[in-house]
Amino acid sequence: MSSSTSSFVLNGKALAEKIQSELQSWVQKQQPKIGRPPGLAVLMVGDDPASTVYVRNKERACARVGITSFGHHFPKNISQHDLECVIRELNEDPRVDGILVQLPLPAHLDAVKLLLTIDPNKDADGLHPMNLGRLMRGEPGLRSCTPAGVMRLLEEYQIELAGKHAVVVGRSILVGKPLGLMLLEKNATVTMAHSRTQDLRSVTYQGDILIVAVGKPEFINADMVKPGAIVIDVGINRVVRGDGTFQLVGDVDFKSVADIVRYITPVPGGIGPMTVAMLLSNTVLSYHQRETP
Repeated sequence: MSSSTSSFVLNGKALAEKIQSELQSWVQKQQPKIGRPPGLAVLMVGDDPASTVYVRNKERACARVGITSFGHHFPKNISQHDLECVIRELNEDPRVDGILVQLPLPAHLDAVKLLLTIDPNKDADGLHPMNLGRLMRGEPGLRSCTPAGVMRLLEEYQIELAGKHAVVVGRSILVGKPLGLMLLEKNATVTMAHSRTQDLRSVTYQGDILIVAVGKPEFINADMVKPGAIVIDVGINRVVRGDGTFQLVGDVDFKSVADIVRYITPVPGGIGPMTVAMLLSNTVLSYHQRETP
């Protein structure tokens, strides 16, 4: 229980560490039988500072679990054709179980075409149309990492979803749309809200569970949240202070909202670590499925 608020903070960082420990133990047991470790290839184009940090964190997480990281860093002027050729080579590489293209990409590259080039069974991000189709049909498959991380965190804290009204703010293919399907699968009643939603406050206020992924710093305030709700903040925004330093904040105004809700995720330390944990889980799942007769 937080000392400064009446809400309970959902600790994604602690759960992510638990998941990584479980994956590490599983890999240690399976690797002698399979004869090789799992492998994840992360492709990064250019030198975007945020992407560099994200990739470094993913590579460190791979090392902790026992996943071999195949880092591929390319100049920002690499051609679409050359990058697609690299992906096709990785599709055929028996050491590689997961492939991830780090976003954002330079404007001349088509991220959708690159995604379509990835073998769906090596789609560590869970965003290939085949995997999204499996989600739509309720079939097993690799799941989109951030929504899967949200669901795993809710499960860990035994938060009941069946019959609850879940409001998702944000309709991206990365988070909002797949998350809506995952919530429906657990028998929640789902409302999708977005930038064109009229009277957004009246919609968000109805949510027993409010999940926000819009990329706007502290967009959701206490007036927009039902007292006693469960709030999941997917956003992570770099805000520059007046003295030139910066801080990371979510899409929810944590200080005002935490006083009235039942559960809330912090930023950082909430969904961000869970996204990486699900990426590792997808890689290990692919490893297991590809190596099991």
